[in-house]
Amino acid sequence: RSDPRLLEQMIRNLLSNAVKYTNEGKILLGCRRRSDKLRIEVWDTGIGVPAEQLQAIFEEFHQVDNPARERTKGLGLGLAIVERVADLLGHTVDVRSRPGKGSVFAIEVPLGEHVAPSPRLDRGEVSESAHQTGAILVVEDDPSVREMLALLLEEEGHRTTTAEDGRRALELAARRAIRPDLVIVDYNLPKGLNGLQVVAGLRQTLDYEIPAVILTGDISTDTLREIAHGGHLHLNKPVKAKELTDLIQSHLAETRLSAQANTRKLVEAGGDGPRAPIMFVVDDDGAVREAMRDLLQEDGRTVEIYASSEAFLAAYRPGREGCLLVDAQMPGMGGLALLRRLHSEGTRLPAIMITGQGDVPMAVEAMKAGAADFIEKPIGRDELFASIERALEHTRDSAKLAVRQEAAATRFAGLTGRQREIMELVLAGHPNKNIAADLGISQRTVENHRAAVMKKTGSHTLSALIRLALAANPGTPSHSLP
Repeated sequence: RSDPRLLEQMIRNLLSNAVKYTNEGKILLGCRRRSDKLRIEVWDTGIGVPAEQLQAIFEEFHQVDNPARERTKGLGLGLAIVERVADLLGHTVDVRSRPGKGSVFAIEVPLGEHVAPSPRLDRGEVSESAHQTGAILVVEDDPSVREMLALLLEEEGHRTTTAEDGRRALELAARRAIRPDLVIVDYNLPKGLNGLQVVAGLRQTLDYEIPAVILTGDISTDTLREIAHGGHLHLNKPVKAKELTDLIQSHLAETRLSAQANTRKLVEAGGDGPRAPIMFVVDDDGAVREAMRDLLQEDGRTVEIYASSEAFLAAYRPGREGCLLVDAQMPGMGGLALLRRLHSEGTRLPAIMITGQGDVPMAVEAMKAGAADFIEKPIGRDELFASIERALEHTRDSAKLAVRQEAAATRFAGLTGRQREIMELVLAGHPNKNIAADLGISQRTVENHRAAVMKKTGSHTLSALIRLALAANPGTPSHSLP
């Protein structure tokens, strides 16, 4: 009885470890039954481990004295993860070794009863209790626990983002790089922020009540009361896989049902109250339209899809609150032409342009034409939701918009004249080689100036730099950007 994917990863780690430490000889993978357990063993004829280090090798970053491996020696996180996953699954891991002769690593897994496979269900027969997936943020300072949790969640189909401490998590939130359905956070974190403070900061930054699971080895009454007072779920360390996955499934199923119920209420209410913004998806690719509709409806949003700009214009009625997601390149009227048409007619519908990866000139033109934001293909779920929130916020609060404009302009104030010049050429879509030739400088110098621009403005990606430049001076031609 085990999780087949996590068990496979444990065996892979043991085999990888054996290969690293066996310069010659052989490696054997086998299994044998022992009473009510299956014992999986990895034998090698490698360097072996001294008796006094048999426990230490399961610690993070432990290094075995091994001149044969020179500067590459060390067991890293591989064995630490094996032990943590074993604890998670309730399995036993042991090792026997003789220096100079080799080692035997073993995992003991309880045998399960044979169960006939369940009949396959058609998509239409799947009930509300079907397996749920979501976007999950893991905040954990222990690298082996962090990697183990990420592995477990990704194997369950979740979209996982990790952060090593609270400051990193809040930085991701401030950049709108994440919009999690759930946060899993260690109570005891470094750098002055505990798990509860991190969750509070995330909720304030992202402006919604993010559900959280607090992991802690501290079971004191005061700690548990503090966690409960914040309305959080909590699990004791070491966390068991089934306990965690069951909790996540229960939460996501409840959240989705609640979102669907709210959507139904809004539809039934008709025009008698505030209506949720409608997501207008315009893309000539049917697969993209369907995928985006499914993602947005799964999030409880109302969606209308159109195969062309012309079809959207024929159906759209001004005054409907919503957000337009439109592909830049389409037959007939493209996304850019559609934005210009809406702008000329005085329609102030928040819009997001979907561009090809690295298409800087198109992204700049889209935002000059009135797009509140842009996203590059391939489109990620978290990126899509974060972009929608930016677009809606962009039009709802002009005061916030002015503050953002001033803050963005301030971040450009420290650039030198040469750095501004290079930034303008980058935003115009010129490659480094062409910029170097035009300015009569080396390509390396261009790269250094470009890196300085990114660092001084706090832009981690070119997309972020484009947004910042246009936020600092919206509607200004690219040659006059800050």
